[in-house]
Amino acid sequence: MNDDRLPPVAPEVTATLVENLSPRLRKRLDAAVTKLGARPTHRDGDTVTIQVDDETELRLHAPGGVVATAEAITCGCLLAPACVHRAAAACAAPTADPPPDLADRPTGAAPEPASATDPASATDPASSPSSQEVASPAQRAAADALWSAGAAVLEAGIEGAGAVTQSALLRAAHTARIRHLPRAAGAALSVVTLLRAARAGDPSYRTADFVTALAELLGTAHRVGTASGAELDAARGRARRPYSPDGSLRLYGLFTEPVVTDSGHGGVRTWVAGTDGRLFTVGDVAPGGVGRAVGVADRAVRLGDTALTHRELGRAGLAVSGATVSPDGRLGAGKGVKAVTARGAAWTELPLAALWETPPSEQAARALRSTSRYADPDGGGSDLLFLDVELIGAVRESAGTCLLALSESGIAVRLTVADDDPALAHRDNLMLLAAAPGTRLRVIGRLVPAPHPRLTLLACAHPTGGGTIDLGLDRLRRADLPDPAAPVHPAPPQQGGPGAHSPLYLLERRVEQTVSAGRAALGMLGDVTAETRRICRAGLPTAAGLLTALCTSAAQRERDLFGRLLPADTDSFATHWLTAALYTAAVADSLCAAAWEPVREGPAAEPSVPDRGPGRAVAQTAQH
Repeated sequence: MNDDRLPPVAPEVTATLVENLSPRLRKRLDAAVTKLGARPTHRDGDTVTIQVDDETELRLHAPGGVVATAEAITCGCLLAPACVHRAAAACAAPTADPPPDLADRPTGAAPEPASATDPASATDPASSPSSQEVASPAQRAAADALWSAGAAVLEAGIEGAGAVTQSALLRAAHTARIRHLPRAAGAALSVVTLLRAARAGDPSYRTADFVTALAELLGTAHRVGTASGAELDAARGRARRPYSPDGSLRLYGLFTEPVVTDSGHGGVRTWVAGTDGRLFTVGDVAPGGVGRAVGVADRAVRLGDTALTHRELGRAGLAVSGATVSPDGRLGAGKGVKAVTARGAAWTELPLAALWETPPSEQAARALRSTSRYADPDGGGSDLLFLDVELIGAVRESAGTCLLALSESGIAVRLTVADDDPALAHRDNLMLLAAAPGTRLRVIGRLVPAPHPRLTLLACAHPTGGGTIDLGLDRLRRADLPDPAAPVHPAPPQQGGPGAHSPLYLLERRVEQTVSAGRAALGMLGDVTAETRRICRAGLPTAAGLLTALCTSAAQRERDLFGRLLPADTDSFATHWLTAALYTAAVADSLCAAAWEPVREGPAAEPSVPDRGPGRAVAQTAQH
């Protein structure tokens, strides 16, 4: 059985079914999930049937595409409804996205009915997302439950965090949602999704993503209990990003990029700029994968009365009245929005040319505020960089081949493909450009946080003039390249940036090891003095102290008067781990920003990384 063929199940349904199991059946739940995954399925309308054995069928009824109640999962075995099969099916299915929070419903919309099994938010006025100075007692309790569930995952590691542990996360996420804590609830659902991917051996799973999701969960839960005012609003988050009125806009097309997600969605996103340099996007993404991404580029833009396709909009202009914009720059397509086609602008003409005039270091700093692992979801901003470069040639890396280029400020930048799917043009175009050293290009790329300057290449000016190239959609030909006899700029020495040789990875790998194998594996490391000395020699004493504290906390177990081990202090260990995770992310961002500083005259020297600034501040905040 492919889990993707099962309908999504609401988090509270899975939690309820697991909680209703007897202790004996809970011990069998993980094995039941694995066994059920090997059974055939059949879909008939809104109902999916799983053949448990030759005589027993399990049905998931999903009107509207989602299993919304525990009663919608039925089993024909003799122990039903108290059998393990219903809970196993819920655990094997994808987790459904929660409905919008009550506070974010449009004016006049019908309220969501309160569940008989959940505490009704209507009885807790303090849980309303109104502008309160501190979190309500109900919100703090929900945050505490999320913290405990996240700490349990950290204690057990991926291998030990089975269906019961995941169920606790789902229950905590559901409670957080009805207490108007959508950011923490979303983080908990992300942790569950990544847990399942890791345990299933999904090739797209990355440990770094799991670290980010778990740290976001723990960090947000911690902030809810301690923050106030604007910081509390950021910790609570929004169930939906609201579109706000933005009056009349004159927009100029920049480029169109294909969008393909791991969940099977596909489409395009067209970037446009206003007269003041603000960036906006018009998107069309829906289920369909890479095939839809290629096809939808030539469909009309869903905005006002314009008949432009996405490809055409990327090179034309729009005049919009009654515009609505989300915090991340997406243009709304409501009934009140009017849009007509207008003249575009070349990348060398104002207002677009101004985007390339900002120094790369300032652009990278701005992009980092958007791409940082723990950035505020409502913070807005763009992760795009606009550079004038000279192509040097191909560079081989462990992950493949990238294109080396030299910016006007003397920074060596590595340009990589945004998507390796052969149906898209990214890889072929980059290889052709690599065969044209000495070519000067105006490019647009997306910042890749790394200790050296790195971008995914999205669009460029035509190598021989005459417009722009959407590198994911348009295919260059050899005839489009300039004369190969053009002078070639010598390749700059590869110095790798200020963080290329930083031993910060010694702390990062222990943070990742904890989520993979759990607290016990870290506690058996023994003496880490050699690692801490190396970190200190690089000027990172805070990192060395965090590594020592993390390993000491992992190994620490108290005993009672009779010498028996007492339960581990999961809260203390989770705090040390969270501190280390946030610190490494902050220092990595600092190293990335430093790598984009302009090259100075004189002998090359690797700058030291100061052990202060956001990294130390984050560490001290988390410890307190």
